[in-house]
Amino acid sequence: MAQYDKKRSAPRRDKPQAARSPQREREQQPVESDLIAGRNAVAEALRSGRAIDHLLVARGEHTGSLTVLVAKAKEAGIPVKEVDSRKLNALCGTNHQGIAAAAACKEYASLDQLFALASERGEPPLFVVCDELEDPHNLGAIIRTAEAAGAHGVIVPKRRSVGLTNIVYKTSAGAVEYLPVCRVGNLADTLRELKERGVWVYGLDMDGQPWDKTDLTGAAALVVGSEGNGIGRLVRELCDFVVSLPMTGKINSLNASVATGILLYEAVRQRGKN
Repeated sequence: MAQYDKKRSAPRRDKPQAARSPQREREQQPVESDLIAGRNAVAEALRSGRAIDHLLVARGEHTGSLTVLVAKAKEAGIPVKEVDSRKLNALCGTNHQGIAAAAACKEYASLDQLFALASERGEPPLFVVCDELEDPHNLGAIIRTAEAAGAHGVIVPKRRSVGLTNIVYKTSAGAVEYLPVCRVGNLADTLRELKERGVWVYGLDMDGQPWDKTDLTGAAALVVGSEGNGIGRLVRELCDFVVSLPMTGKINSLNASVATGILLYEAVRQRGKN
């Protein structure tokens, strides 16, 4: 309804708001809290040795100082991902200068540290291995459940996998502070090392033996894959056992974190911690 000014008889209408330009909207988008944007800021983060999960570089921008930063990241074993510059705009505003670093919410642990934790507790190792799990909410939930179940660590690959981002931290409800997470360059080689060190590898996948009839009392690494593809072919071949959960409904798969939680607590039950 039109509003009237008391001093005048003519109706006073509110001025229409000017349409926002796409550029203005991009500039006003919230900045991701775990991203370090800009060449100088990223250079300082790399120089200080801060834990960095991965680098985001605008596609086609590998020139000048960016080339040096990318080389330093690769030398430090930090994954580098090329993305469209518009994605960088959406993630961290327009002042990123073609590069941003996703800071890890916590330092990654070594494989030896995971074994050391099991030794300190006087328990056979119990690890969770995530094969190309890309959903940060799933990884956070797995870390939370693994910590609650008394596992000794989670292992993730550097490539094609989510790392310790702030979303993972929040979803884990802080469990990242208490459970070591190890990030490895080659998951297949890591599984071979685990087997050499006396750990049995159990893959959670279809067409395996029943989960509740599998002995999980010894040193064990439980391998879970992505929801879309499950565990990879080579990883499955390296598993000593393949374990399946019953699927009697219309859906033939479970959320990765749910399936992991079921198998973890079966290990807890068998180990007499219930």
